[in-house]
Amino acid sequence: MHYVNLINTIKERRENLKVNQENLAKLSGVGLRTLKQFESGKGNPTLQTIQKIAEVLGLEVYLRVKTEITDEKGKNTL
Repeated sequence: MHYVNLINTIKERRENLKVNQENLAKLSGVGLRTLKQFESGKGNPTLQTIQKIAEVLGLEVYLRVKTEITDEKGKNTL
């Protein structure tokens, strides 16, 4: 679910800034095909790629690491 939010945020920001995909690809150094796949939810970009795109759009990306794993009953399995 968070991945969908990331995609939507980047796409909305790009559109609000009136930057098309071609220009964002050039400015960020990310391939146009990669960018299109990412925005359509079909790609699997690296964190570095996401960071490049976000930087051009004036966004900051934060990574949150989940430290506990729970089973379906909510019991900690670590």
